[in-house]
Amino acid sequence: MKKRIVLYKRLSEDLMARLQEQVEVTWVDMAQPDGLARLRDALPGAHGLLGASLRIDASLLDLAPQLEVISSVSVGVDNYDVAQLTRRGVLLTNTPDVLTETTADTGFALILASARRVVELADWVRAGHWKASLGPAHFGSDVHGKTLGIVGMGRIGEALARRGAAGFGMRVLYHSRGPKPEVEARYAARYCSLDELLGQADFVCLTVPLSAHTQGLIGRRELALMKPEAILVNIARGRVVDEAALIDALREKRIRGAGLDVFAQEPLAIDSPLLSLDNVVATPHIGSATRETRQAMASCAVDNLLSAVAGVRPPDLVNESAWGVRAAGPQ
Repeated sequence: MKKRIVLYKRLSEDLMARLQEQVEVTWVDMAQPDGLARLRDALPGAHGLLGASLRIDASLLDLAPQLEVISSVSVGVDNYDVAQLTRRGVLLTNTPDVLTETTADTGFALILASARRVVELADWVRAGHWKASLGPAHFGSDVHGKTLGIVGMGRIGEALARRGAAGFGMRVLYHSRGPKPEVEARYAARYCSLDELLGQADFVCLTVPLSAHTQGLIGRRELALMKPEAILVNIARGRVVDEAALIDALREKRIRGAGLDVFAQEPLAIDSPLLSLDNVVATPHIGSATRETRQAMASCAVDNLLSAVAGVRPPDLVNESAWGVRAAGPQ
């Protein structure tokens, strides 16, 4: 008998066919008004979940006593209580690697757009204000040869370092849980404290995962350490930054600008003060949003799920210790 899977993210036809060959699939469209109710109705017989952008809390897990695996179509796992899943013997998988380069592209796009005021000046042209040659009031700032500060030197951080050092001749500073000599050797990067990085970098790019340690990592004190001409770029998670403090710093021009792909609440409210500021480039969490990368992420998630329900250790297992306690069932 096929195991039952609840799918709450649309897949391409070929990936859906792969799933349906091996498992029974219940599709739930979370965009519909009754999406959450339908999900709850489908959970009691579910052996696996596949989707993204939904917080899976204890109330949902309690409805799924047979659950074996959650396959998240994401690299971040902040929507899940990993410790609780492990206690229950539920495997959690994600999709690392396949989105690294695309997300780093997004980070550098925000660096360039913010520094050269691309969005602001494109809107200015569209509004019919371009009547003569530009003067200093519309000048941007160079990116090449500047100092790039990367907070979080994981896969995406290293991909950013490569772009900055090799493509733009940038000096690279980084802060992470510890030094990474191999990264330093490749990109002439230097490990330093967060405070030192904030004080020296022309561009501060956040790539850390959201955790109890990183939530609010960049607040009023940290923003005050940044140079007046510095630009903050966030491709991590919105709650890594104290958004109210950032709005104040941008309004008061205590930093030059910000390129933001993530926000404390998503979607970003239409009345958010961030949208009224000319020195903000705001994008709708597009970090991995290319056709190629999203397809690769979904394929990776399907591989993980099918491995897990077949009793094979999935390639991208987040909670390693759950593999050992899985047979014990919910605790």
